Amino acid sequence: MTFSILPASERDLPEIAAIERKVFGDPWSTQSFRESFGHHAMYFACARRDGGQLVGYVVAWFAAGEGEIANLAVDPSEWGHGAGRQLLEAALSAAAARRTTAVYLEVRESNARARRLYTSYGFEEVGRRRGYYRRPVEDAIVLRRTLEVKDG
Repeated sequence: MTFSILPASERDLPEIAAIERKVFGDPWSTQSFRESFGHHAMYFACARRDGGQLVGYVVAWFAAGEGEIANLAVDPSEWGHGAGRQLLEAALSAAAARRTTAVYLEVRESNARARRLYTSYGFEEVGRRRGYYRRPVEDAIVLRRTLEVKDG
């Protein structure tokens, strides 16, 4: 299944916040998402089914040749249909366009679904943040993917 990956906008915030609360025990606030708009280093996009219903989003930043996927979530009712994969691909394409050489992210140790996705895209474990997540308390696995910067 394919989804439209489009820039996020202020009007998307209620749907984004609703998905965030469904997916994460320590959800970002609406204000945290709002602060991501308009910053030159940020990449903030949404996945929409047939250009309509918002089913997921990704927030990433890129600066000084490095990047971080800070938040990627898909509504649980849409898991397994490819929206997460397409959002990750879009973020990695944005990283490459900005000549980023390494992209990092953190993932809950118990989040096997997300870890499989990231591993399938070449992310490798490079560290652990003990007790990083609070609800429930759990370690974060730090992953990195190295990107080749093309001349031209």
